Amino acid sequence: MRPRHNASRTFLDLVSDAKRGPTERDRWSSAEVEQIARTVRHAPEVMVKISGGGTSPKGVAAHFGYIGRRDFEIETDDGERLQGRAEQRALVEEWDLELDAAEARTAYRVVAGQKPKKLVHNIVLSMPAGTPASAVLTASRVFAREQFALKHRYGMALHTDQPHPHVHLVVKAVSEQGNRLHISREMLRGWRREFARHLRALGIDANATDRAVRGISKTRKHDAIHWAAREGRSTHMRTKVMAVADDLREGKLREKSGRTQSTETRREVMRGWLDVARELAYTDRPTLAQDVLRFIKTFDPPMTERERIAVVLMKQHGDREPKIREPIVR
Repeated sequence: MRPRHNASRTFLDLVSDAKRGPTERDRWSSAEVEQIARTVRHAPEVMVKISGGGTSPKGVAAHFGYIGRRDFEIETDDGERLQGRAEQRALVEEWDLELDAAEARTAYRVVAGQKPKKLVHNIVLSMPAGTPASAVLTASRVFAREQFALKHRYGMALHTDQPHPHVHLVVKAVSEQGNRLHISREMLRGWRREFARHLRALGIDANATDRAVRGISKTRKHDAIHWAAREGRSTHMRTKVMAVADDLREGKLREKSGRTQSTETRREVMRGWLDVARELAYTDRPTLAQDVLRFIKTFDPPMTERERIAVVLMKQHGDREPKIREPIVR
């Protein structure tokens, strides 16, 4: 039986940055095949995240001081290379952040409990350990130029003091035309795809797919769990850890609505991959179809955050992990 084209295409929209033409409705484009192949072989995933943002000129200057510390230099949108506190403070003045802050206070009256508007967005572009740092910097330059040049002022710094090379990109929130940059989840997805594309243009194997599509239920918080359980210096996470520990001592782990949602998401992902595998086999790509089937067998069982905390706590005490059942896909 011919596989469900519409179902697999819809699912592929979550995975692929490919653009199909009107004549390609009934066949795979080379870009789609490459995207599937990268995903199932676990190609390195790019990371693009927002890491706060200065809400005052002083705060922005402090952040520039952080990303430009030691021997790290800041590269600006007009090609300048800056080092030292004096040059960093001059950059803050050049960006007229005092004026932006004053206008923000006037246009968006800050009331009790409301956060002040950001003057800059701090964006981190990163790749796993082993990626050439020079390639990460070059791809970040191209990404920043294509996204923000002649609109938003920006400065960036490559950091190599950790195993994974990463670039701190500081983007002025208000453009030269007076428009404020609002970053949505969909915009972040697009940025990830673009960053990965620029890396691949440099010969670096890079991918950008949603975690759920790769069989990962939610963001891993193992480090935070260990820190909260051992150091006792957390608040929000420690409260969650203690609640799970109490349930484990009582011999039960109360399941909440998160399990239903994560299980249904996994079912949809599995159905999507199965449709892709069937269509690949139908279009004479049996090897890649088998790779897809092997890929989905590597998925970890879907777990709620409480269940993940329980697994970590039980590992710490040498207890057996709770059994998590795989969803049944029909």
